[in-house]
Amino acid sequence: MSSDGNSEFSPDPDPGASTVYRIRIKGHLGGQWTDWFDGLAITLDENGDTLLTGPVVDQAALHGLLRKVRDLGMPLISAIRVKPPRRMPPTTNSTNSKLREENEER
Repeated sequence: MSSDGNSEFSPDPDPGASTVYRIRIKGHLGGQWTDWFDGLAITLDENGDTLLTGPVVDQAALHGLLRKVRDLGMPLISAIRVKPPRRMPPTTNSTNSKLREENEER
């Protein structure tokens, strides 16, 4: 905690950005359930599970999705947050040109 008593931990590093979740349930759902699950992608595994994957705007929306799984009576296997790919800083040609110029001056 910081000296002013506020926690320095930020659970959402980019407020306003959706977090991608993967929800695994036992049993297969048909594609007609996509709209009911707020547009999440529905993937059927060979082992009989269904994966619901996609962006979820906040914790309230996540709880709403989990409530829908419960209402279907299908067992929830897991709900995990999918880490987004790390963003690499962009490289520019101007940076490379500047380095080349510096080397030529030597």
